[in-house]
Formats: sequence, C-alpha cells, structure tokens
Amino acid sequence: MGETEKANHTKVTEFIILGFSDLPEMQLLLFHVFLIIYLMSMIGNLLIISVVCSEPRLHTPMFFFLINLSFLEICYVTVTVPKLLAMLLTQYKIISFTQCMTQMHLFLSCTNTEFYLLTSMAYDRYVAICNPLRYIIIMNRKICIVLVIASWMTSFLNPVLHTLIVSQSSFCSSNEINHFFCDITALIALSCSGTSVIEMVNYIEGPIFGFTPFILTVTSYVYIISAILKIRSAKGRQKAFSTCSSHLTVVLLFYGTSFGVYMRPKSTSSMDVNKLLTVVYITAIPLLNPLIYSLRNKELKGALWKASRIVESYFSQELIKLFTQYLVAKSQQ
Repeated sequence: MGETEKANHTKVTEFIILGFSDLPEMQLLLFHVFLIIYLMSMIGNLLIISVVCSEPRLHTPMFFFLINLSFLEICYVTVTVPKLLAMLLTQYKIISFTQCMTQMHLFLSCTNTEFYLLTSMAYDRYVAICNPLRYIIIMNRKICIVLVIASWMTSFLNPVLHTLIVSQSSFCSSNEINHFFCDITALIALSCSGTSVIEMVNYIEGPIFGFTPFILTVTSYVYIISAILKIRSAKGRQKAFSTCSSHLTVVLLFYGTSFGVYMRPKSTSSMDVNKLLTVVYITAIPLLNPLIYSLRNKELKGALWKASRIVESYFSQELIKLFTQYLVAKSQQ
C-alpha cells in the first residue's frame, strides 16, 4: 500500500459540520430563530409535563403517554440544537469522532422512540373508542408502564448495530458532513468502506423496527375511523374524533417529514431538501406538539388555564407585597 493510500485511510478523529455555511450572511439570524424555537419547545413541553403531573384529573393512560412524548421532544431538540446554536454563534464547526457517534446514536434512538410512543398512543385511542367499556381494564397502569419502558429500551438498543458499523467505517475522502448534525445518511455518504453491510442491516431491521410501528398505527386508525363512522349522532362522532384528532395530527406531521427524508428515492434525494425536512421534524414538531395537544384537548386546555390563573394570582400577590413594602419604606423616610 502506497503512502498516499495510507494517508487516505488514516483514522478520522474529528468531523467538520458544514451546517448552513452556504448562507454566511444569515448565521446570526438563524441563531436567533433556532434559539427561540429551542426555548419555546423546552418551555412548552416542560409546561405540559408539570401540568399533567400536578393535576390528578389528568392521571390517565393518554396523558401518561403524553408526558413521555413531551419528555422525548425535549431530548430530541437537546441532542442536536444546542450544538447547532454554538456553531452558528462561534463558527466553530468541529465535532470529535466520539461526540459525532454519540449524537448520531441518540438521534436515531429518539426517532425510534417517537415511532413506538406514537404507536402506543394510537393503541390507547383504539381501545378508548372501539372498546370503551373495557378501557380501564385493558389500559391498566402495568400495561402502560410496560409499553413505555419497551419503547425506550428497544429504541436505544436498536441503533447500536448501526452506530458500530458507522464507527468502524473508513472516511478516506473527506471529513466534512454536509448537514447541521451527525446524521447517519450524511456519514454514510462520506464512507469509502462500502454501504453493503449497513444496507443489509436496514433491509433486515427496517420491516421489523421501522414499518411495524407504522402498520400498527395505521391499523389502529382504520378501526378507529370505522368505529367513529358507525356512530349515528353527529355530536357523538365529533366527540369521539376529538379524542384522537390531536394525536392523528402529530402522527401525520412526524411520519410525513421523517419518511420524506429517509424514504425518498436516491435519484431524487437532495441534501438541501433533507436539511429542510430534518429542520421541520427536529425543531418544528417538538414546538408544535404542545400547541396541538393543548389547543385540541379540552381537559389539558382547562388544566393549563387553571395553572396560568394560579401563576398569575401568585405573581399578582407578590407584586402587591413588593409594592406595599416599597410604600412602607418610603413613608418611614
């Protein structure tokens, strides 16, 4: 093996994330946009978690899954956005090999967890609408906990093989990642080790871990819609549909954008389009989920309104207290 070939196969110790470097004049604007989205996503999802946990009326299976989904959305944006913000602000785009592999693994884990949690929530809505008399028995506390634990554990174990394969790959042509985080598709594009192994893993695991949640979710909604259409009164159909409309909206958003990135034919694939779609389901969906559930769910909306009134009352009392202390201090001067 010649010296040039040896140099080309030197172990990569760091990557350069190109991000949005093709838009140099918009770096500061993008920083502020992503910062606002990140903070709003964190606040919205933390608010849902705190309200559901503090309100006994919301201690039901549906809201148990919802707080897990909200926690997942916090993890989702935290895996990628803080590093992106640092790069936009400092223009320091280097990430170590270990950090890159860790980010890729966590991102894949979060994606898989969302598939499984949305499937569990679809099953919960199926039981609530199609078998309401046995809902409490079927969706008991033990079943809900098992579904959530299985979703998290399976999702974090599943990408281990992908991470090992990518981490053992040779990156001989370049170490520049044409994305704004360590995405597996962008890393595979840099590899000169061949893609046959990772493609075989995807071919075997895809139907099991990818399409199975999708098929189960679609099947649940086929039965749900069928049951709703059989309800004679328009008011009854509207009430039944309102219990699953928010979840259905989230499912359509998440599956639509994620399939748009990873299921498009390679011949029509464009990294710029991938970046745009990835931005949607990494930042926009975690931001929209709290809004969708709070605006379309009467119970959650009522609990949020009650919480806002309590907070408003507390701050009003504190302001009155501070103002009174100020007046007393002025009168004693």
